[in-house]
Amino acid sequence: MEATRKFLAELGLPSQDAYALPSSSKRFPDQAQYRFEIPSVEGPRCLRAVIEEAQRHRLTIHRISQGSGIMLLTDDEIKDTLRMAKDQQMEVSLFVGPRATFDIGAQPLTPAGKNIGLGLRGMDQIVYALEDIKRGCDLGLRGVLVADLGLLWVINEMKKAGQLPASLVVKISVQLSATNPVAVKILEDFGAGTFNVSSDLPLPLLASIRQAVSIPLDLYVETPDPFGGFIRHFEVPEFIRVLSPVYVKLGLRNAPDIYPCGSHLEPTAIALTRERVRRAKIASDMIQRYYPQATLSKVGAKGLAIPEI
Repeated sequence: MEATRKFLAELGLPSQDAYALPSSSKRFPDQAQYRFEIPSVEGPRCLRAVIEEAQRHRLTIHRISQGSGIMLLTDDEIKDTLRMAKDQQMEVSLFVGPRATFDIGAQPLTPAGKNIGLGLRGMDQIVYALEDIKRGCDLGLRGVLVADLGLLWVINEMKKAGQLPASLVVKISVQLSATNPVAVKILEDFGAGTFNVSSDLPLPLLASIRQAVSIPLDLYVETPDPFGGFIRHFEVPEFIRVLSPVYVKLGLRNAPDIYPCGSHLEPTAIALTRERVRRAKIASDMIQRYYPQATLSKVGAKGLAIPEI
């Protein structure tokens, strides 16, 4: 076993999980340790609720993300979202629309086939996904949420070829499961700009991932029920110390699955959004109580995928 550990270390990888929980010296480009993300912000009216609640709680929300997909928003809805976010100097990350669970195949919906996640089936879906991204970028979007390894690789090649904006930030979904440092390092090498780690991982394992990569880690500190429903608020200060740079991401337990969202679910989506911001206030208070010296990015911090509209 020692020979194997030595070989991994020679590759620049951790040789075991980081049980000592060392403090991370890595930072966001502005040298801050943490930022806040509100997920499942399904359109401009939900974003307006985020802004209102953040102002009420005196919170800085750095990023909002969306799960239904670019293709299920109209041009006007996307532009309204991007304008509001730009005014707030906030990152917007919209999910790429096509995915296995929207396709006609049954396997992703079966217990044995759930490992397919939100990957893409065949080259036509790759093409559809790239067209979805190009449309979003043409409207001013500079952050996309991706759940397919092949798509990630092609996006990176298109950025290098000037076919997509160099400033485009590719956020990797928790649905593209990578639960060890080697797998996450591959995603970073393929062009991932930020990665949503699995929320059920113990801190030593998360710390070993942090040792292997420099990209920000996005971590649900409250996890939606489909991903386990974990509520890890008391661990947030240690997450920041050990995993910096980290996005503290507030999902919501005991909430309905609203994907794909639309006007028929909008009142529910807005109510859930407001509660996620309240949960962010609880997490923020926890940080101030137990790790007040932790550094938070300011509004419009360097490195955020703020819309260009």
